[in-house]
Amino acid sequence: MRILTVTLLSAGFLFGAVDINTANAQELATLKDIGDKKAAKIIKYRETKCFGSVDELTKVDGIKTKVIEKNKGNITASKCKTK
Repeated sequence: MRILTVTLLSAGFLFGAVDINTANAQELATLKDIGDKKAAKIIKYRETKCFGSVDELTKVDGIKTKVIEKNKGNITASKCKTK
C-alpha cells in the first residue's frame, strides 16, 4: 500500500512542487532523502515556525544542504501566513 501511495504522490512532481509549509507527511516523504521520520520533524517544526524559504529546511534536525540540492525544483516554500 505504501508503495502505491508513494508512486501516486511522486507523480505529483509532474504537476507541481511539494510545498514545505503546507504538505502533509506523505507528500514530504516522497522527497529524496526525506522519509517518514524527517517528514514528521518538518511538520513538528512547522507547528511553531514557518519556512521563509526552502533553504530554511536546514533548521530541521537531520536535514542538510545536500537534501535541498537533491530536491531542487521539487520543493517550494509558500508565503507564511500569520496566525
